[in-house]
This record gives sequence, C-alpha cells and structure tokens, in this order.
Amino acid sequence: MLLYFFVSFAFLIVAMTIHEFAHGWVAYKLGDNTAKYSGRLTLNPLAHIDPIWTLLIPLMLFMSTSGRFIFGAAKPIPINYWALRNPKKGIIYVGASGPLANLILAAALSLALKFLPSLEILQFIFTNLIVINVVLAVFNLIPIPPLDGSRIVMGLLPPELSEQYARIEPYGFIILMLLLWLGVINSIIWPVINAILNLMGVGA
Repeated sequence: MLLYFFVSFAFLIVAMTIHEFAHGWVAYKLGDNTAKYSGRLTLNPLAHIDPIWTLLIPLMLFMSTSGRFIFGAAKPIPINYWALRNPKKGIIYVGASGPLANLILAAALSLALKFLPSLEILQFIFTNLIVINVVLAVFNLIPIPPLDGSRIVMGLLPPELSEQYARIEPYGFIILMLLLWLGVINSIIWPVINAILNLMGVGA
C-alpha cells in the first residue's frame, strides 16, 4: 500500500509540475516576469512543492480513503496580473493554461498508449498519468477562487462584477471544502472526468 502511495504521488507531482509551469510560461509570454525571477519557471518539481498541499494533504487523503484516492496541489505560481500586456484577457489565458496543459499531456499519453507495446507496466504508468492529469484539470476548472476556473470567470466578467467576485477568495477554501464534504463537487466533476477519459479511451 505504501509503495502504491509513492507511485501515485510521483504521478501527481508530474501533473502538478506541468500545470504550474504552464501558468508561469504563459504569464511570462504575456509580459509578467514574476515566475521567472522567483525561480518558478522550471520543470524541476522541487520548485513547486508546498509542504501542506503537496505532501500532507495527499498523504492524509490516501490514508483516509484506504488508498483509493490521492489528490493535492502545488505551490501556486506567483503572477502579477497587472504586469500582463492585457490583464483582462491575460488572466483568462493564464488561468486556462494549467488545466489545458494537463489535458494536452493526457491526450498525448492516450495517443501514445495506442502505439506502445501492450506491456502491463507501461499500461499502468500511462493510464494513471492520464487519469491524474484529467482529474487535476477538471478540478481546477471549478469556478471557486483561487482555483483556475475563477480566474477565467474574472476575466470574462465586467470589471465591477469581477471585483465583487474576487472578494470571496478569502473564503474560497472553506466553500470548496464544504461543497466537497456535501458531495456537490464530486457529483459534478466526476461525470465530466469520466466523459473525457472515455473520449481518450481510458476507463476511470
């Protein structure tokens, strides 16, 4: 069981590293150098590890679900949205980049899976990487601050509504945990996750 945790954790680290790098890279291309100068514009996983969200939360989830579920988050990439050449559009692109990177990686892996030798170890690695990347992408698109979906919504809303919407961010974690506990989020995201995995030819 412990071995399975470390394997799943390694897959999660890969997905989170790609996710955060994408945020930083897109922000950099749009004019914000914050991620680069803070040493976060890298694919080195060590630069993105958060002691609580990357280490403690996955371990607690794994233990509390008897090894059935593992999830976590990396240390958020520092981004100065006002440094972007077009902050209103930029926040949408930066917000969408992380989930999009995970979905692109999952799609590429699912395509590669069709051409690789049918070795059990390769099937295990690629399938689990695909699932974790899709879960991470869909979960982060939930429009609750500070998740990526909220950044997309902020960019789409008129300035006045966007400012009001942003004010719920200090309570975002509490709202998210409450909705998770009530099962609301699971009932919404898992059908989406399963639909994407079915399109990729991978069962959840």
